[in-house]
Amino acid sequence: MTAPKAASAQRKTTSVAAGAAVLAPRPPMGWNSWNSFATTITEAQARETAAIMRAKLLPFGYDVFTVDIQWYEPAASSYTYNARPTPALDGYGRLIPAPNRFPSSADGSGFTRLARDVHAMGMKFGIHLMRGIPRLAVEKNLPILGTTYRAADVADRSSICAWNPDMYGVDMTKPGAQAYYDSVFALYAGWGVDFVKMDDMSRPYDAHAPEIEGAHKAILATGRPMMLSLSPGETPVVRGAHVREYAQMWRISDDFWDDWGMLEAQFTRLENWNPWRRPGAWPDADMLPLGRLALGQRDTKFTRDEQRTLMTLWSIARSPLIMGGDLRHLDAPTLALLTNRAVLAVNQASTDNQPHFVADGTRIWSARPEDAPGDRYVALFNTGDQPKEVGIALNQLQWPGTARVTDLWSGAALGRVSGRLVQQLPAHGAGLYRLTA
Repeated sequence: MTAPKAASAQRKTTSVAAGAAVLAPRPPMGWNSWNSFATTITEAQARETAAIMRAKLLPFGYDVFTVDIQWYEPAASSYTYNARPTPALDGYGRLIPAPNRFPSSADGSGFTRLARDVHAMGMKFGIHLMRGIPRLAVEKNLPILGTTYRAADVADRSSICAWNPDMYGVDMTKPGAQAYYDSVFALYAGWGVDFVKMDDMSRPYDAHAPEIEGAHKAILATGRPMMLSLSPGETPVVRGAHVREYAQMWRISDDFWDDWGMLEAQFTRLENWNPWRRPGAWPDADMLPLGRLALGQRDTKFTRDEQRTLMTLWSIARSPLIMGGDLRHLDAPTLALLTNRAVLAVNQASTDNQPHFVADGTRIWSARPEDAPGDRYVALFNTGDQPKEVGIALNQLQWPGTARVTDLWSGAALGRVSGRLVQQLPAHGAGLYRLTA
């Protein structure tokens, strides 16, 4: 395959926009409805959840509230999709909230009121969007706003999502194609949307690259600083230069759930993506499947040690922190896991994040605190099935002499070490430490 090419004029536009203001200068933090509500969230549930998020998570930096997939589908009911969906559309083939689920949209105002109220809570409002144009819009051959073209003129009926029946792809070589995406993002910008998780984008990457660029261009045209998050993965690492030009977040894997094998696999993916991370461009290891999940049917399968490993890895590798569990059932241990300020500082305010490869069955990362670049953050992971000692020589951290060690999870001072930092860790467990002189 050859790398996708962007027009030089568009690259200049991107650079100008980036120079004016970097979107997502730190890894986004927030909540998303997928892990707990699937396709089914209603306005009442969204408002209840947003109020809990404001009270319990916003003080710690979680500020992006996102309604995930099929908010436009009146009959959405589970993690599966209706074979013949009937999405709510406006007269120009653009998805709008299903009024039976989001009654404040019944007058045609879309998510305007919900977004306004989320903003009033001090948070950003996000929505999920599938790549392409609704199949129903193509069947009806609805007009494209501001043009003489219609949905059938721009649809690529051969470009379909393997797991969702809502959309056809948009053939970006066709007249009217960019105008369609421009109209979509203009509508959502008018509602007050701050964040768009755009699905069926990152795989297969090269086939969808023109639509990635089209969505980016449409966002710039709105003048609203909307973050673009591409999903699902696995985004190919060799396309790192391209993806970080056009999105603020991109998934490094398929959907991540509460399974140790999936968690262990994210170590290698985050290591591979490490060179491509920069302010405004964040490799995304996916949402945090913690607490109550799956339409209330169960709690997370991760053990307490695995949950700490998850949060430690996402923090030291600076993945976005997007809680997926049902906040209406947020228990004290999960809340404590999500709101440890010392750990969150590693995610939000560290530099020189890097893995160290020292022993089989272990993973080790280090970073420098922004507030004291001479200090070190060190994350130790035991990926084995038995308790073991995990350690690293201080000289591998370019650390001279001895170091005072603080356990960031407990806040405990562990005294001074010389030569080597070593800790006993449980199976599938992790520790996160700060070294100071």
